[in-house]
Amino acid sequence: MERLYLYDTTLRDGQQTQGVQFSTPEKIRIAEMLDELGVDYIEGGWPGANPTDSAFFEAAPETRVTMTAFGMTKRAGVSAENDDVLAAVMNARTPAVCLVGKTHDFHVSTALGITLEENLDNISRSVAHMVAEGREALFDAEHFFDGWKANREYALECVHAALNAGARWVVLCDTNGGTLPVEIGDIVRDVIASGAPGDRLGIHTHNDTANAVAGSLAAVDAGVRQIQGTLNGLGERCGNANLVTLIPTLLLKEPYASTYETGVNPEALVNLTPISRQLDDILNRVPVKQAPFVGASAFAHKAGLHASAILKDPSTYEHVDPAVVGNERIIPMSNQAGQSNLRRRLEETGITVEKGNPALGEMLSEVKAREDRGYTYDSAQASFELLARKVLGQLPAFFEVDRYRVSIERRRNARGEVVTVSEAVVATIVDGQKILSVSESLDEAGNDQGPVNALWTALAKDLGKYQCQIDDMRLVDFKVRITQGGTEAVTRVIIDSEDGEGRRWSTVGVSANIVDASFEALVDAVTWRLMQVPPAQALAGE
Repeated sequence: MERLYLYDTTLRDGQQTQGVQFSTPEKIRIAEMLDELGVDYIEGGWPGANPTDSAFFEAAPETRVTMTAFGMTKRAGVSAENDDVLAAVMNARTPAVCLVGKTHDFHVSTALGITLEENLDNISRSVAHMVAEGREALFDAEHFFDGWKANREYALECVHAALNAGARWVVLCDTNGGTLPVEIGDIVRDVIASGAPGDRLGIHTHNDTANAVAGSLAAVDAGVRQIQGTLNGLGERCGNANLVTLIPTLLLKEPYASTYETGVNPEALVNLTPISRQLDDILNRVPVKQAPFVGASAFAHKAGLHASAILKDPSTYEHVDPAVVGNERIIPMSNQAGQSNLRRRLEETGITVEKGNPALGEMLSEVKAREDRGYTYDSAQASFELLARKVLGQLPAFFEVDRYRVSIERRRNARGEVVTVSEAVVATIVDGQKILSVSESLDEAGNDQGPVNALWTALAKDLGKYQCQIDDMRLVDFKVRITQGGTEAVTRVIIDSEDGEGRRWSTVGVSANIVDASFEALVDAVTWRLMQVPPAQALAGE
């Protein structure tokens, strides 16, 4: 099997994503994740370009993979030994160095303002200096594919200048992301035909036409043996080739799986989904549900026909086993669902209903009617379970909400500052006894936390004999969507809750009023938490 080398540039090119700025501890954590995954190179950043990158190389963790510093070729008129920018890269003391240089004649003359010969000299002398210092040298041939189309002879001269100077890898970069896979394949074959060995060539694609992964695979098919990319496809503009998609494709899909080997242990693929989501957690971003292999919807089977077949044999609608990449199969409830989806979903919540039970039809009709009004049970599993148990007569009447009220007041505080204060009153009935709770939504600094927080604080303040069962509950996410526009707008709220045991669950509420929708989801969240206690204990308040 031929060896493919995976080069990750999340910490450098990925940091050029709009809105992304890693701290040094975050970069260290990501490097450890990449090391665990088993890529061959980690590009840590550009030392000297900013304090964070410089600090990362000073504190970089020891890794099994090759840590790489990024920089640019020397400037014209200055020797490689005396170029201070090149010196900063060398001072990072990484075993490998990747230098970017121009290969498009337009950029040489317009962006750099130097002659084509001077640029070739900069490439050659910079790479030779790296090699002389005992570093593994990589040359990023910037704008290579555009340069090839404009002046193929010069683009090739740049490639061979780096190879002849001792570069271990010359990486062909589709910097603007506009080259289609078929073009990439043809051009790579021509480069190899010119005498550039494929086992010394890499590919670096951008996703501006949503072809970064396909372009990388086309380059591999044509003969390159290194692939550069980022976790979750981070990168400037539309992002880079997504290693989270490429890695399982190379390891699981033919002809790649039987032709090539990588540094990634197939058993480590189970970490792929957790790593992808950890990165989103670091970035404080919501994971992309439709992401191949790792998305929450990657193995979701919504249509009744699909779910029925999946129950018989998962391979009917799945190209790989989700468990192999650390993901899981989902059979969501929706207005397209059939009884196969419903029974599977009930089994996942621990509810067994025999086939043919008339309650299934009633339950399915209720779900579809509610979704028609704006509810969704795809991502509100707890509310779905409560609905099912209600239809089956298995939902205990823990408490009843008699009434609630929310008021929002803008006033001046003791310091004369104008502040907003939300106050909620919730009246519940437990065992025939009315309990009244009042709460203001203020944090320790006296800042208002909003009406929903006030409602939650009041509801969770005193629930009688059940209070001890919800003391460890907390709200961890709050999502709002308007499902209809205009004067008849309907608001859907989904709330994620968590308890002290690490359980996390989602509930949904729908109303023309956002506060009312929120309160419905809150009541479901509390009710579901009480359901997790054995019924006898819950009803006894133990």
